[in-house]
Amino acid sequence: MSTQLNTEHFWMPFSANRQFKSKPRLMVAAEGMHYTTDDGRKILDGTAGLWCVNAGHSHPKIVSAIQQQAAKMDFAPTFQMGHPLAFEAASALVSIAPPGLNRVFFCNDGSEGVDTALKIALAYHRVRGDSLRHRLIGRERGYHGVGFGGISVGGIAGNRKHFGPALPAVDHLRHPLNIQKNAFSRGLPEHGAEMADELEQRLLTLHDPATVAAVIVEPLQGSTGVILPPKGYLQKLRSICDKYGILLIFDEVITGFGRLGSAFAADYFDVVPDMIICAKGLTNAAVPMGAVIVKQEIHDAFMSAAPENAIEFFHGYTYSAHPLACAAAIATIDVYKEEKLFERAADHASYFADAAHSLKGLPFVKDIRNLGLVCGIELESAPGKPGSRAFDVFLKCFWEQGVLIRTTGDIIALSPPLVIEKPQIDQLFGAIAKVLKTQ
Repeated sequence: MSTQLNTEHFWMPFSANRQFKSKPRLMVAAEGMHYTTDDGRKILDGTAGLWCVNAGHSHPKIVSAIQQQAAKMDFAPTFQMGHPLAFEAASALVSIAPPGLNRVFFCNDGSEGVDTALKIALAYHRVRGDSLRHRLIGRERGYHGVGFGGISVGGIAGNRKHFGPALPAVDHLRHPLNIQKNAFSRGLPEHGAEMADELEQRLLTLHDPATVAAVIVEPLQGSTGVILPPKGYLQKLRSICDKYGILLIFDEVITGFGRLGSAFAADYFDVVPDMIICAKGLTNAAVPMGAVIVKQEIHDAFMSAAPENAIEFFHGYTYSAHPLACAAAIATIDVYKEEKLFERAADHASYFADAAHSLKGLPFVKDIRNLGLVCGIELESAPGKPGSRAFDVFLKCFWEQGVLIRTTGDIIALSPPLVIEKPQIDQLFGAIAKVLKTQ
């Protein structure tokens, strides 16, 4: 690290600031599958940055699109104004979205996307005259960003314990992870679809379905340590929501853009929600951007309810559909199509699964969960030191093996760029194996 770098002033997000600043891990360049550190080492990216650099780092087509747009027009407002790229980016996104989801509201990240979707859901029922529907249902261990809406429907206690009460009228489904029955599943777990019945049998019985506006879930729970939906689980949620007129929202900030080998998890599971929240891979993380893709009938309800020439939905962000972000999104979606990256991910999924499950039997490995190019490796916690074992693996992988992984608690989460090659898959899991053998 340069002796000139002052680390004092940056308050780092979701980080142990004091631990990091005692021995900083600094990236200074990135290309393809690798970062370069400030001391010149190459680091294999096993996490696509933060689940977001799906097309690999510094893709030349995406970089060029951003550079050209920055030179042409840096910013244009989208409040009562517009620019062509906003509409082109929306059309590009719809071109890969599930059928029926064809209206796009842009924001800047997943957290804003969640708050936007929740506001759309609540307002949708009101503009239809169904104002009783004010309740929202999330899920235990769900991660939906860090806005007050997101931490309310989210189910990770540490993300909200310091902030007091958030949104009222929120409840949560239990998460479907059952290691006792489903440990070391390859792909979707066989057991647990009945967990979805809790929505009808407990929550809707308790609260009255006429008061529930929306259910929001991640099709695959990522940030909490890769929790997979059991076979048939999401289909049950869709059926129950349809039965009672409740909107179903998929938070696909992680699963969108090829992570499971299809454009969206909705395609993989053949379950079409009423809204999809996306971000991260939308621009390959080159420029911050998020979006909520909604069914046309939801959008049209707002258009029909408001007088002509009136604002239909009082919501938005200064940087909604920012020109640079739109340029990045259009280029990124082109790259996904031209390089067939979703198909590539699907082709590599079986090899990735074999490599992941090769870790079974190594010290402290409690469970392995995988789907597409996602893997969670759950470790037994060290007595009295929860989270320390996985974090030690993280540090050793970075400093000794030249590999970047991610941890949450004592779970290692892997989500490499879709451009990963089979030898790099071997390197990624081989590095983890070497470290685990020393634990």
